[in-house]
Amino acid sequence: MARGTHEALADERNARVVVYINGEFYPRDEAKISVFDSGFLVGDGVWEGIRLHEGAFAFLDLHLDRLFEGAKAIDLDVRMSREEVTAALYETVRRNDMHTGVHVRLMVTRGDKKTPSQDPRLAVSGPNVVIIAEHKLANPEVKAAGVRLFTSTVRRPPPDTLDQRLNCHSKLHEVVALIQALKAGADEALMLDPTGAVATCNATNFFIVRRGEVWTSTGHYSLGGITRRIVIELCRAHDIPVYEKAFSLTDVYGADEAFVTGTFGSLTPVVEVDGREMGIGKRGPLTSRLSDLYAEAVALASGA
Repeated sequence: MARGTHEALADERNARVVVYINGEFYPRDEAKISVFDSGFLVGDGVWEGIRLHEGAFAFLDLHLDRLFEGAKAIDLDVRMSREEVTAALYETVRRNDMHTGVHVRLMVTRGDKKTPSQDPRLAVSGPNVVIIAEHKLANPEVKAAGVRLFTSTVRRPPPDTLDQRLNCHSKLHEVVALIQALKAGADEALMLDPTGAVATCNATNFFIVRRGEVWTSTGHYSLGGITRRIVIELCRAHDIPVYEKAFSLTDVYGADEAFVTGTFGSLTPVVEVDGREMGIGKRGPLTSRLSDLYAEAVALASGA
């Protein structure tokens, strides 16, 4: 059975969560956005996934940096300050009596249109800001067993087509890549850049370990992942050689270890790529070490 890095343990409390929409709170079943919303119509918006750990949002400043930079890049006026967004995030988890083990999706779209259209000038409502907080822990079985990847024929587009460093709502190419991987019997998709070099996965950043060195892509064709960034910083702080570079599938197939990173799943080992077993076929020693270091970094960032 295919399992992805975003598979979570079931939690019945999530049926009772309230959702933030433009300054108001609604029960989950009553939380609605107009069918004229820009995000629904054309994928026009930016978002963040953030973890609540021991009462604090981990790496919140980095997430807000990315959110506001992305909004500026697509000329979307959030109409809220960083302080107001932060207050809304904390009020959402407070109302849901949440303290740790929580994943929050913060979404900002260009708002409602007066008619279905791409044209941003037709937005009439101002931005729609939505915050969904859920009790959400990664399935430990996935982290223990690892995931299998399949290299999709769907490439990551270049920056002059759709800059992959934008955490925007337009994700259809990633969805199609994942569907291809699932049809092939894998768990998630590995994606190449326009040059044929390894870029990223459909929803996580990809790393390999070769002879004690940690490699990841240049970052030009992948999301500037917060967890990716922290892992690179941890490598440098602990004298682990780390490189952001172009490399091929041949390098991947011969790797000693591989893992993916993301805010929800942190570090998840990759045990197979395109039918090739990665290293010893389970979590490797450097992946384990970096997982421990990352957990410490999250605790430190949250003041725990």
